[in-house]
Amino acid sequence: MAQDASMTYTSYLALDEILGAQRPRSDEHDEMLFIVIHQVYELWFKQLLHELAYLQQRLEAGDTARAIRTLRRILTVLKVVVAQIDVLETMTPSQFTSFRARLDASSGFQSAQFRELEAVLGRRDERAFEHYPADSPGRRRIVEAMARPSLWESFQAYLKTQGYDGDLARVYADDDGPALVAEHLVDLDEGMQEWRYRHVKMVERTIGDKSGTGGSSGAEYLRGTLFRPVFPELWAIRRDL
Repeated sequence: MAQDASMTYTSYLALDEILGAQRPRSDEHDEMLFIVIHQVYELWFKQLLHELAYLQQRLEAGDTARAIRTLRRILTVLKVVVAQIDVLETMTPSQFTSFRARLDASSGFQSAQFRELEAVLGRRDERAFEHYPADSPGRRRIVEAMARPSLWESFQAYLKTQGYDGDLARVYADDDGPALVAEHLVDLDEGMQEWRYRHVKMVERTIGDKSGTGGSSGAEYLRGTLFRPVFPELWAIRRDL
C-alpha cells in the first residue's frame, strides 16, 4: 500500500482543528483547564459509545471472548473519565467563580453524548431529551438511541446464544464465560455510579448548592441520580446465590 507523503501526524490527528477549539471567553487562567477537561470528556464519551456499540454486536453474536475484551477496554476508559475529576478539583471555588458567569446558559447538563450513553445503558425517560429543540441533532441522537436495544437487552440475547434463557442463577452457578461477562457488567454499573458520586461531590465543593448554569438545580439534581443501578437484576441475583 502506497504511503501518502502529504499525511503527517498533525493532519492525521486533525491537530490544527483540535488545538484551535479552545476559545476561553475571559482572561482568567483557569478557564483553559475547564474547557480542555470538558472537551476531553466529550471525546471519551464518543469512544465509550463506539465501544458499547461494538460490545452489543459481539454480545448478540455470542462472541464471549471479544465481548470480555471490549468490556475491559470500556472499564479502563471509565476509570480515566473518573480520574479526570482529580484534575478538575485542583480548581478552587473562587477560581471557577472568576469565569463562571461567562458560561451563560451552557452546562454539562446539556451533553447529548452523555444522554445517549445513558440511553444505551437502558434509560428510557423522555426527560432526557425534552429540553433539546425538536429538530436538533442532539435530540435526534438520544431518541434514536432509546429506540434501539439497550445493552441489557443485548446481554439477554447473548445469554440465549449460550444456552441460557435469562436464568442468572444458573449463569453464576456454571461460573463460566457468561458469568464473567455478567460480572464485568456489574463493574460497568459500579463505575457509572462512581462517576456520578465523584461528579456530584466535585460540584458540591465547587459551587455548593447554587443552581447549575444550564438551568438545572446543580448538585441537588445530581444527588438525585446517585445509587441508581444500571443493571438492578445483576445486583438482585446475589440474594439468591
